[in-house]
Parts: sequence; structure tokens; C-alpha cells
Amino acid sequence: MTASHDLIVLGAGSGGLATAIRAAQHGVRVALLDPAGLGGTCVHRGCVPKKALWFAAQLAQAQQLALEFGFASQPGPLDWERFRGVRQGYIDVIEQRYAARLQEAGVQLLRQSGRFVAADTIELSDGDRLQAAQIVISTGARPRRLELPGFELGMVSDDIFALRALPRRVAIVGGGYVAVEFAGLLRALGAEVDMLAHGSWLQDFDAELVQALQQQMEVQGIRISLQSVVRAAHRNADGIMLDDSQTGLRGPYDALLWAVGRVPNTEALGLETVGVETDKRGHVLVDARQNTNITGILAVGDVTEHKALTPVAVAAGRLLADRLFGGQPDAQMDYRNIPSVLFAEPPLGIVGLTEAQARAEHGDQVTVYRSRFTPMQWKLAGRHDQTLMKLVCVGADERVVGIHALGPGVEEMLQGFAVALKLGLHKRDLDATVAIHPSSAEELVLMG
Repeated sequence: MTASHDLIVLGAGSGGLATAIRAAQHGVRVALLDPAGLGGTCVHRGCVPKKALWFAAQLAQAQQLALEFGFASQPGPLDWERFRGVRQGYIDVIEQRYAARLQEAGVQLLRQSGRFVAADTIELSDGDRLQAAQIVISTGARPRRLELPGFELGMVSDDIFALRALPRRVAIVGGGYVAVEFAGLLRALGAEVDMLAHGSWLQDFDAELVQALQQQMEVQGIRISLQSVVRAAHRNADGIMLDDSQTGLRGPYDALLWAVGRVPNTEALGLETVGVETDKRGHVLVDARQNTNITGILAVGDVTEHKALTPVAVAAGRLLADRLFGGQPDAQMDYRNIPSVLFAEPPLGIVGLTEAQARAEHGDQVTVYRSRFTPMQWKLAGRHDQTLMKLVCVGADERVVGIHALGPGVEEMLQGFAVALKLGLHKRDLDATVAIHPSSAEELVLMG
């Protein structure tokens, strides 16, 4: 049987949901396909459960700060089973809300996978077929797995949320978002953590702030090696051992996390049948308007080569629906100046260009302002660690092209500054702004 729609969306993650709901609100017939949970990686295996764990880590650190402030209670361990229940309850509510929104919008939700059999036709896993003039691929990505001996002894990021207790000794292989975030979270909760990477790490962030973060992680007791090449893992009576071709045998560990990148979910979509082009890693290639090389087939989110962030997928999906069905022919995503935060310990935020990017683009027109200070809550507790905030400006009028911040609270304070940068912020605008005192955010308007 073949059913006709105006739009078919493959994948009910952040981008797919946003596209489907916005399109349906424009009055078109939409089918949304996904055999798994609504919300995709973000809700079930990414942003949401990760942020819940980050909150738990923050509370663990707050217990220690409370002692320094004068409270008498001793820090206690996290009740993992209770925490898992609280977290899952929150996730269940999100999924229920998505289901209600889809029903309210009139989107036909099919809990099946689908593959292309023609440029306008999708075959479902039960053999039925759907047709639409527009089909959006939004199937996301998954953790990369390596063909290494003993890889199965470790976890990938999808698995870490199934932990029922804190492992005492953890090795994390990788140097990106996932590796750094989980290194900080697990250490704050009490684990001994080794982070093993090779060469440069956190390449999307400003190098000066990355170095400052590394120093703070090492002060916390996280052992970081940037000259590691892990080529195998094996288990002995003491735990998991790693064969590091650069530094020798490492271990033993009670748990191992592989954080070695992500790969797009495209291999089962039948893209070769209709000739959709992908890059060598499998990402669907799209232009600035989310079009693939095949008319009527489009893509949004982590399945493309664009920045893999939930808000990016949501914004791109909504704008795409506005362009296709909302009478807004010029609507398209602006991929410049996208703010993001690494939920490390402490968090690291960025919007705009790094200093290196700005100098490569603007040469000696670049002026940099920075502020290093100890936040008040740390100082009161007798800590002397310093945070770092940085402005990257260009030209005689000092237009701000990059804002970078490392320290407690930056995950909240950066959003407003990102709006200002998007609107054409200049250093003089910050100078003219009255500071909120005492706060860490005031440092961004007080740099001399």
C-alpha cells in the first residue's frame, strides 16, 4: 500500500521533530518515522541525561564547598539508583510532551524505520510505502566504534547512563566534548579518571581557554595524556588494561569509556539507490538551504556535516519548514556565531571566532582583552583557581567577533552576550554597560 503526504521526515530526534511540527503547523500532511524514542540522542542518550549527571556533579562539589563555608554536614555519595529513577522520570515526561505535540499538530507518527526506493518514495520496515514531494533526512548520529582488540570491554557514551554505580577507576579514550565532559563529571562524583588523547584536543575552542581548562582538570586530579595511542584493551584479574603504543601498558581500570567521535546514521537509508551524495564519513552533503544533490530530498541535524548541536538542528528544521511550506522563500539557517558550552568542570563557553581564527581572517586588526580572576564562591572557600574570560575584537572600532568564558556560571551568562554579538556588538557597548556586582559576568563588561 502507498500513502501520500506533503512531507516525510526520517528520524524523530530534535531536528526531525522540529521540522515535522513546524511543517504541520503550516497545514501540510506530515509523516514522521522513527522506531525509537521521541527526542533521539539529545533526550535519551545525550544532552538531557548528561546535564542531569552534570547537576549531580555540581551538587557533589557544592557539598565540599559547604564544608569550607562552615556547614557541618559531611559529603555523602550519590544514590545512583534513586538518581537513575529521577532522571528517567524527567525523560519520560519530555517524551510524553513530544507525543502530545505531534498529535496536536496532526503529524502521523510511525514507529518504524524507512529507506528510499525512489526519490519521492520511502519503504517502511513493514513493507508499506509512503510518497511525498519533500523528504527530510534527520536520522542523527551514533558513537563511533573502533576495530580494536578488546573494544567490547569498554562503553560508548550511550552506555554510560546505564551505570548502576560509580566505577572507582575510569579510563576515557578521546579528546572531544564527550571525553572532557565525562572526565569532569565522573571525577566530581568521586572516580579516579585518566583521559587519554592524541595530539590536540577541543579544537573548536580557543586554545588559551582549553589550556586553562586542562590546568583546572589536572588540579582536580584528572590525569590527562595527550600523547596516547590506545591500540588494544584486555582484562586481567585486577581490571581492564590498555595497550598504549606511545606510553606503555596502562591500568588497571574498573571501567573504560571510548569517546572517539560519532558517525551519521545513513548506511541503512538506501541513499545509494537514489544517488544522494555523502562525504567519506557518511554525512549527507547539503547546501546552505539544507538541499541535497537530489531535488526534494533534504537533511538537517547531526546526519549532515554541520555543527552537531541540538539547537542547531532545531533551528535548521524550523527554518526549512518555513521555507518549504510557510511562504518564506528566503528562510535558511545562519551557521555563523553559534554559541555552545562544554559542560566540563568548570564549564567552557564560546560564541564567535577563536583568537587563532580571527588572526587568520583579520591579521593585525585583532585586539584581545582578557580577565583572569578567582570567583567569589571559590575565594570564600579558600580556593585560588582562576577562571578566564576573553574578548576577541577586530578593527579600529573594535567589533567583538569572539567571546570566550571559562568558569562557574558561564553556561547561563553566555546566552545574552551571544545575542549582543549576533547584533553587532562593539567593545564600547560593553564599556558603556553598568556591571552587576558582585558577579563573574561583570568581568565581561569591565575589561580594560
